Amino acid sequence: MAAMAAAAKLTAATSSLLFRRTPLLRPHGLRVFRRFAPQRFVRHIASSTNEEAAAKAAAATADTGGPTIFDKIIAKEIPSSIVYEDEKVLAFRDINPQAPVHVLVIPKVRDGLTGVDKAEPRHFEILGQLLYAAKLVAEKEGLAEGFRIVINNGPEGCQSVYHLHLHVLGGRQMAWPAG
Repeated sequence: MAAMAAAAKLTAATSSLLFRRTPLLRPHGLRVFRRFAPQRFVRHIASSTNEEAAAKAAAATADTGGPTIFDKIIAKEIPSSIVYEDEKVLAFRDINPQAPVHVLVIPKVRDGLTGVDKAEPRHFEILGQLLYAAKLVAEKEGLAEGFRIVINNGPEGCQSVYHLHLHVLGGRQMAWPAG
């Protein structure tokens, strides 16, 4: 009984911290003025759940060796808005952007590199080229003041396409969580 009372007291104390006008425990630096979570934060949680479900579905067919959607984009079977291309790397705009600038950077040849966890010493060069291409994309997109490079890996890391890819994210309206 004492444990339940302590848990209730902790919940009440934590809840009051979430709804203060101080910066304590605010999600992603958003201001919380009402006694409910901001709509943006709620959408983020729902989006993560959807991403995780999509990633688990993609993982089920990850090692079949068949062409991925990215292979079809590289082959120009599926149209895309190409931002950068060289002999080894292709960068194009994401069709479901999560930031004002959201570009995917992919290697043109998978060579067994379906995720970072599959990297081997022979992939050293292409991994460096992907990061360098991400830097070139950021410069081209006017992100000199800052940008993020995100790599999702595995179903629990919300990797939805089993073809290694980097996300270049940025833009003036993007909310950057502290970290």
